[in-house]
Amino acid sequence: MLLTRSATVAALALPVLRTTGATTTPRLRAVAFDAFPILDPRPVFALAEQLFPGRGVELSNAWRTRQFEYQWLRALARQYADFWQTTEDALVFSAQLLKLELTAEQRDQLMGAYLRLRAWPDVATALEALKKAGVRLAFVSNATRQILEAGIRNARLEGLFDHVLSTDRIRTFKPDPRAYQLAVDAFGLSREQILFVPFAGWDAAGAKAFGYTTYWVNRLNLPVEQLGVMPDAIAPGLDELAAFVDAPRIHSTG
Repeated sequence: MLLTRSATVAALALPVLRTTGATTTPRLRAVAFDAFPILDPRPVFALAEQLFPGRGVELSNAWRTRQFEYQWLRALARQYADFWQTTEDALVFSAQLLKLELTAEQRDQLMGAYLRLRAWPDVATALEALKKAGVRLAFVSNATRQILEAGIRNARLEGLFDHVLSTDRIRTFKPDPRAYQLAVDAFGLSREQILFVPFAGWDAAGAKAFGYTTYWVNRLNLPVEQLGVMPDAIAPGLDELAAFVDAPRIHSTG
């Protein structure tokens, strides 16, 4: 089920602000995706359980948390290391934190799983519908270009993406506004003409704060992050994405 921003606000019993007027915003002409609404990361964490029976969930949760923390801390400290390095460092730390003996072979297996990712089941149909409608597509992801290109090959999505944009090229990570600017520059469009499709709630907030119309693919059914902004729509997958892109946009003016 697709929840628009107004429906989400109502569901959360938040006050609805009245506006004095509205105008139609420019048509959405492009969609920028984070990696993980497209690529299914679950096999990485299933492998963690396989390698550490009964501890895989605990390891995965610690690893994912530290992964983001390391990226953001390095960006803030201006001590950049890319997604691959921060992810590996986070894995090593998390294993040590949980007193798990992580061998070099196990580390390489878990890291290598990021190069074997495939698409979620609803991806191909959704992307093909967008392309048929003349909508341009891009990745804008913290993941390295190597991970993104491997995912495109594994999922047989060659030729669908106009741009494959990793934040590695500017040596920072989302939600830095410079990361979201990558799609504006690549497409040569205004931010109002680009829809951003994130996997994580914090990424939805970052994209919305930047000025994108934001369609949060909330595959994990998580609550909205309390970061002062709301996504324009929330959906469990991509089935209704093409219809959302095609719908008229209304922007409040006062």
